[in-house]
Amino acid sequence: MSNPELKTADAQSVAFLQMTGPYAQTPEGYGLLYGWISQHGLVPSGMPHAIYLTMPPETPEETAVWELWAPVLGNPPESEPDDDGIGVKHVAAMRVLSAMHHGPYDTVGPTYEELWAWIGANGYIVTGPPMEIYYSDPARVPPEEYLTEVQIPIARK
Repeated sequence: MSNPELKTADAQSVAFLQMTGPYAQTPEGYGLLYGWISQHGLVPSGMPHAIYLTMPPETPEETAVWELWAPVLGNPPESEPDDDGIGVKHVAAMRVLSAMHHGPYDTVGPTYEELWAWIGANGYIVTGPPMEIYYSDPARVPPEEYLTEVQIPIARK
C-alpha cells in the first residue's frame, strides 16, 4: 500500500449501475454498464469505480449494496436509472484520503484499516461512502499485480 494522501477527486460525469448481493457480479455489471454507454453514444473517460454504500466487512455479501461507476466525457444530462438499471449523474469534486493498493482485491482490507486509522488520528471525519478505482484489467493482469486506488471522502472535524 502507498502512504495515505490527501487530494481532491475531480468532478466527473458517470454512468452508474446500483448492485446488490455478491461482489462476484461486478464483472457482469461492468459489461452491462459499458455496453449501455456504447449504445447511448457516450464515451468512457477514466477508470471504472465501485462505491460501497454498505461496508463489505460489516455487511453480509447477500445484502451488500454498491454502485459501479464509469466516468464519461462531457456533460451528458443526468438521468434516473432506466429499465436496465443504469443512469447518469454528475459527481462534485471532493476532498478524499487516498491510498494505492497493490495486489488481489480480496487483500484490500489492510489498506482500508490504515486509512480509517489515519482519519481518526488526524482530526478528520468521513463524509461519504468509500470508493475503489480500478487501474488494472483482470483479463490482462494477474491478481498479484492489480492496482486499486482506495478513496474515502473526508472533511476536517
